[in-house]
Amino acid sequence: MIFFKHWSHVPADLWRWPNFSPEEIACRGTSKVGIDFDAMEKLQALRNRLGTPIILNSAYRSPEHNSAVGGATRSQHLKAKAFDVSMANHDPEQFELAARAVGFTGFGFYKRNNFIHIDTGPDREWGDRWKSPKTTTLPPPRFSPPPAPVPERPRDDIDLKGLGAGAIGGVATVGPVLSGIGNLTPVAQVVAVLGALLLVAGLAVMARRKLREWA
Repeated sequence: MIFFKHWSHVPADLWRWPNFSPEEIACRGTSKVGIDFDAMEKLQALRNRLGTPIILNSAYRSPEHNSAVGGATRSQHLKAKAFDVSMANHDPEQFELAARAVGFTGFGFYKRNNFIHIDTGPDREWGDRWKSPKTTTLPPPRFSPPPAPVPERPRDDIDLKGLGAGAIGGVATVGPVLSGIGNLTPVAQVVAVLGALLLVAGLAVMARRKLREWA
């Protein structure tokens, strides 16, 4: 690790990580800065892999600042090997996968504070990971059963044709009877007239029933 009493003292020709600055890496409490080249190379590789900015909440910590914030006595921040990265613009699961892929080995998950600690120290992890939202399966749509088939009614034109044919047949039958009634005996004439009247009455009853069905 290379150490500088203030981040502004870092030579320009020494700094080779284009997406970060010495001020971002410096201690938040004292402005001192420590640079671990391997950790910085991995941080830049992670930035390249993600393709989106990395917001650092904390990087190097001086011993006095680490003590003031309650950091671990053997914290990797003291060695400039650790970074606390905000998840404000990252998916935590994808971020972890990318960080592991470029070589980070230590992981601390701080869901409540919305950041992940990554470092190049011993292989370990702590804290609670972000959990993916559970997907809910929607029930299948419910369809109403098709309506029961309605029996078809006889076509009115067929009924009309049948009724008309019956009426014509009745008239055709009554016509010859009445035309030849003068050649019959009085008794036969009475019988013929009564028969004709009954036939006409029957046709009238049939017509009335059909009219009721159509009403």
